[in-house]
Parts: sequence; C-alpha cells; structure tokens
Amino acid sequence: MSIYTAWFKFKGWELDNESMTDDAHNCVMIASPHTSNWDLMYMMGAFGLLGIRIRFTIKNEWQNTPIISRIIENLGAIWIDRSPKVGSTERKSMTEAMVDLFRANPRLTLVVTPEGTRAKRTEWKTGFYHVAVQAGVPIGLGYLDYKKKKAGVGKFIHPSGDMEKDLREIMAFYKNIHPRHPKDFSVDLRYA
Repeated sequence: MSIYTAWFKFKGWELDNESMTDDAHNCVMIASPHTSNWDLMYMMGAFGLLGIRIRFTIKNEWQNTPIISRIIENLGAIWIDRSPKVGSTERKSMTEAMVDLFRANPRLTLVVTPEGTRAKRTEWKTGFYHVAVQAGVPIGLGYLDYKKKKAGVGKFIHPSGDMEKDLREIMAFYKNIHPRHPKDFSVDLRYA
C-alpha cells in the first residue's frame, strides 16, 4: 500500500468504481476540480486503489534536477520537449506531442487538469479534447468530491466530434462536484 492509498483510507474517503471499464487504461483522464495541493494526495490514492497507473506530461526542463526529476518520474511524469524551434524546424504543439504518446503507448492513462491552475478559471483549456479525438481514445471524468469525501471516475465520454455537445456533457457532470475550495472552482462557462 502506498502512502497515497493509506492517506485516502485514513482520511475516510470513499472510492467510486461504478463506472470503471477497460477504458480507464487507455484514455485522457480529467482530474478536476483542482483547487488545492491536497488534490494530488487524494487523486493518487484513488487511482492507486482503482489499479490505474496514471501518467502526466511535464516540460523537459525539470529533468535538470536529478532528485526532483526522479521523484516526478515516480509519480508518473512523461517528459515533453517544449524547447523553441531551431531554424526552420517546427516545434510540435502540446496536443501533437500528447497524441504521439498515445501512438507510442497502447495502454496509457494520461491525466490532465484542464483548469490549468488552482485559481478560478471560467474557461478551461480544451487541448485534452483534441488529444482524445486525434488519438481515438475516450475521456475519463476523474473527480474529487470533498463534501462527500468520494473520488473516482464518474464516467467515460467517447468524443463524438461535436466538441460543444461533448463539453456540455462534461461540464454538466462537474457542476455537481464539490472542490476543497469552492470559491476557486468553475466549470467552463462557455459550455455550462
């Protein structure tokens, strides 16, 4: 048992595994709401108990500090080269780099925080949706509900190609989830 799963159980949280399918092992997994540094502890505990090995992308520059890079790798980091283009060479977009990860790894659970920050944002970054469409994988709706002390994956969305419709479904799910700091959370109001 990891420190994360022990923490999750010690704090009396409940695991939601009702929507678990094999999709959990090859998807873009949203981690939301994200309003506190504590979210990492509960997220890691929940995914550990669900048996999901999560991965996340991080800029290459963090590899320069060996101790920190080793800790980050153990948490599930995948390094992405975000260095500026050289000469006429085009730099890949973050979306393209993430799609390439799915092409190279047939079973990948890539966690994203589309809010992009722990501060309140009324518009989410939508790159996760484009990654899922281009990689041909579903979107998992991972969540932490601090009021209910419940965490897990609420459902999986298989992108239809109608981004507005799919994002409305995603926002409808998250609008009923209670973050640690409610004043710092908003669904994407463009799709609410």
